[in-house]
Amino acid sequence: MSQTLSASTLLIVPLAPLAGALLAGVFGTTFGGNWIGRRLSHTLTILGVFLAFVVSAMTLKSVAIDGARFNESIYTWMVVGGLKMEVGFLIDSLTAMMMCVVTFVSLMVHIYTIGYMEEDEGYNRFFAYISLFTFSMLMLVMSNNLLQLFFGWEAVGLVSYLLIGFWFNKPSAIFANMKAFLVNRVGDFGFILGIGLIAAFTNTLNYGELFAKAGELGSLNFPGTSWMLITVICICLFIGAMGKSAQFPLHVWLPDSMEGPTPISALIHAATMVTAGIFMVARMSPLFELSDAALNFILIIGAITALFMGFLGIIQNDIKRVIAYSTLSQLGYMTVALGASAYSVGVFHLMTHAFFKALLFLAAGSVIIGMHHNQDIRWMGAVRKYMPITWVTFLLGSLALIGTPLFAGFYSKDSIIEAVHASTLPAAGFASFAVLAGVFVTAFYSFRLYFLVFHGKERYDQNPDAHHGHDDHGHGAAPAPHESPWVVTVPLVLLAIPSVVIGFLTMGPMLFGDFFKDAIVVDAARHPAMAELAEAFHGPAAMALHGLTTAPFWLALAGVAAAYYLYMVNPALPAAIQRAFQPIYTLLENKYYLDWINENILARAARGLGVALWKGGDQAVIDGALVNGSWKLVGWVASVVRRVQTGYVYHYALVMILGIFVLMTYFVWLNK
Repeated sequence: MSQTLSASTLLIVPLAPLAGALLAGVFGTTFGGNWIGRRLSHTLTILGVFLAFVVSAMTLKSVAIDGARFNESIYTWMVVGGLKMEVGFLIDSLTAMMMCVVTFVSLMVHIYTIGYMEEDEGYNRFFAYISLFTFSMLMLVMSNNLLQLFFGWEAVGLVSYLLIGFWFNKPSAIFANMKAFLVNRVGDFGFILGIGLIAAFTNTLNYGELFAKAGELGSLNFPGTSWMLITVICICLFIGAMGKSAQFPLHVWLPDSMEGPTPISALIHAATMVTAGIFMVARMSPLFELSDAALNFILIIGAITALFMGFLGIIQNDIKRVIAYSTLSQLGYMTVALGASAYSVGVFHLMTHAFFKALLFLAAGSVIIGMHHNQDIRWMGAVRKYMPITWVTFLLGSLALIGTPLFAGFYSKDSIIEAVHASTLPAAGFASFAVLAGVFVTAFYSFRLYFLVFHGKERYDQNPDAHHGHDDHGHGAAPAPHESPWVVTVPLVLLAIPSVVIGFLTMGPMLFGDFFKDAIVVDAARHPAMAELAEAFHGPAAMALHGLTTAPFWLALAGVAAAYYLYMVNPALPAAIQRAFQPIYTLLENKYYLDWINENILARAARGLGVALWKGGDQAVIDGALVNGSWKLVGWVASVVRRVQTGYVYHYALVMILGIFVLMTYFVWLNK
């Protein structure tokens, strides 16, 4: 087979979902006259994403087996002073893997949406949004330059705003989408500063040209300081990743994104948007490898996110929010791997996590449907006997999440723990403790959720909100749960399969083979983590067997056992623990008071600064001094000057004589 890929074929991948989004969004809504109905709208969007997935799978085969590559400009937008602004594709192993993950998870979400959103008035609009979301993420991962990367970066942010606030009549949804939009703008400010510095010092936005000049960047200082320029660039870029991939303290928007419908929760948390930051740092590995300071910063931020966001998942009672805090914690694990220069491990966890986290969210949505849109896990219990398919798939997703040997999450999570342990960076000690402690926390809150929902006594008939709706749609509760329709359960089964086997099948080539050889750069001499992992790896089966004797396995088992005892054997104990540790519980319940700080200190300070600039700068200086002051000055000068404009000839003659006298006096004084 040819070693090159066709540009026209690759264009199908992003453009097919875009075409579906435009057709459903224009002709399937009142904007375009509702020319097409629900069935045709979801058929067109699903067909577009399915076509993108098929081409992506073919591309991955060509890249992985035949060594095919593609790195060309598709369209030149403009050239400014030698700086080319282009649309182009870079297809290597990293891109091809991301294309398959994004399109497969998106396809499952599209199919699932048929069942979940069947009663919603905005059915066609929702399909248009999620298809547009897929297009945006594909443009991001397929880009070969920073301009197109930034376009996709901002596009996923914009569409997430539309999706989180999809139910725009809910005040909480409007607050959540605005919060997500504003917090991401903070991160994006740093991101665009990093891109600007790259453009200023290299005069290129193309990845290949940029990486060729990475050595030059590494030898420069930031003007006027002793800071390394590459460190400033990398930290600015990572601040963008902190916003998009929800790292502490820019994580606050992600739990509130649960205000959107469950399918978009799965799409945001699993395959799109939050993984964009992880992908970007991995793509920029030739730059990050030149700055240990930036890598230490990444390690610390990732470790804080991995551990402390997991704590918040322990006290949540909304089924979707527990999984949302799980996403935050797992994103912290991915970030820690990036900081340890184990970029391939971080991306590997991104892939495995995409499958089991999409599975968990969609299974949670199935539970919500079956429980007649109740989301509070305190009013569930014994759901397994009513929803067997949802129960089994949710259990498989939970086992993958906690890192059970042989499951997908085991291979990626344990590799992260080992990579951090092998890292020589100063921050690796704290990060190693955080990711190890996070194993127990993850297992505890995951199986707290599992036991409360699927085991124990039935509590759905005790729900105090049962008669007036406790849900996204405002429905009341029915007498008993029920299994979801096939359009909901089939995606669960299809996602459960890779959640179990994908790690076993792909770990060898992805981490220790040549899969990422030309996509990810690691300085093994300075950052030996991956080299040490390779020495200890003797195959996935041996790793799983050895995993039964390691600390992460026993910590996970302890977390499951603790959850079982507290919520199945002795359910009165959690309330007693809460009373005994009320201050800590209050701290967790208020999410470390970060929302309060943002709303009452930072937001008020920003508002105060804005008012000061408005009153002092706009009204006083611009309007008062410059605009009004200028015409007042002109008016005053005119009022004075017009007094000498008398109209009498002898007055003008006198002025001329006085002028001549002054000039003569001046020249005489000069000649002395």
